[in-house]
Amino acid sequence: MGETVPQHPAIRHITFDCTGDPYALGLFWSELLGRPLADDDKPGDPEAVLGDPSGGPALLFVRVPEGKTAKNRIHFDLRPRGRTRAQEVERALGLGARQLADLTRPDGGGWVLMADPEGNEFCVERGELDG
Repeated sequence: MGETVPQHPAIRHITFDCTGDPYALGLFWSELLGRPLADDDKPGDPEAVLGDPSGGPALLFVRVPEGKTAKNRIHFDLRPRGRTRAQEVERALGLGARQLADLTRPDGGGWVLMADPEGNEFCVERGELDG
């Protein structure tokens, strides 16, 4: 038998702490990103998983006792596909996100800073249809 060669680790999950229902937060991100929640996840579970059909890291939502106290040190920058930035922002707001700041530049660059229902920040950048 051959010797096992050490390799660099793979990112398995990107984990979100939440004080509310992990399933509900998972549903928000499922709708926003178009990724399915795991078949065995249900409301009230202590965690929920949002898989990546293309094989990338899954998003893991885990209930924790303490609330968010500071700005995120890591966040998603989302590039709308098939929508403008404004359309994506409106869609996210309709799903339960909050807009924190509009940092769109006059040249169309920049982003809109948003927060999910638990306060986790994410940015919506210029979309494919923004030109």
